[in-house]
Amino acid sequence: MDVVPTTENVCSQLTFTGSKDEEEFQLATTRIELRGGEALSLMIQILNEGPSIAPPRLASLLHKISIVIDDLTQLLLAVRQDCDPEVFYHDVRPWFGGQTAERLWVFEGLEDRGELKKPTELSGTTAGQSPLIHALDVFLGVNSFANSLGTSGITHPSSAGEVPDNIPNFLERMWSYMPQAHRAFLRHISSNPRPLRSLLMEFEDPEALGAYNTAVRALKGFRDAHIRIVTVYIMGPARRAQSQKEVVGGRGKGIQGTGGTNLATFLKGVRDLTANTVISAERK
Repeated sequence: MDVVPTTENVCSQLTFTGSKDEEEFQLATTRIELRGGEALSLMIQILNEGPSIAPPRLASLLHKISIVIDDLTQLLLAVRQDCDPEVFYHDVRPWFGGQTAERLWVFEGLEDRGELKKPTELSGTTAGQSPLIHALDVFLGVNSFANSLGTSGITHPSSAGEVPDNIPNFLERMWSYMPQAHRAFLRHISSNPRPLRSLLMEFEDPEALGAYNTAVRALKGFRDAHIRIVTVYIMGPARRAQSQKEVVGGRGKGIQGTGGTNLATFLKGVRDLTANTVISAERK
């Protein structure tokens, strides 16, 4: 009988470096995806019931989504137990980089197959390619809130407008790196004619609205944790490495994510965008 993978029994069968540190990093992200499956199920329940859902039930399901998101945050932070930041930055992370002008990939065998063309743009492995996190953004309205013409129909305040313009474009571009079925699911929930934020505005139910804001704040907490992990595993080692280079001559470049973004600016922008998605009394 096949064993169903869980956050407790999942294991890594293949790594680039063969190190425990890389295995733990890979497993941390896998555990997040496994635990997040319940959030997807809860989203589907809400979407299937649509406008007919009773506000108390909506509030209950949103609270359950918040619990899942809080668990995702703890799973993310747990990577610190068995993954050393210096080992990750110097030995593991280089394998996640995409193709750049300075580092071209060699595609063995493509030259013999005329029907296949070499990719012109290849992003490195990035958390922005997670269908789970995109689904949470789409469902809670974070993505549409980034665009005043989004499906929510709600114009965002000026504070959200300070978020870098490249965030929505980058996140949408990451859809192309997902399996087709995952992209189809994201398109399905993003095209929902009655998005959650609009439904909450219509209900004007304090309990449901409070549950929604709790879920959004939980997602913001997840992004706070992501920034802390990036600071420990990338920012810190990168700055130390850059300082050493400057001592022997030559100045290093700014810190970029494996997806090609300005890492600190991008992550803080997404975090602030999530925080601004909370529905206050003034926005109603």
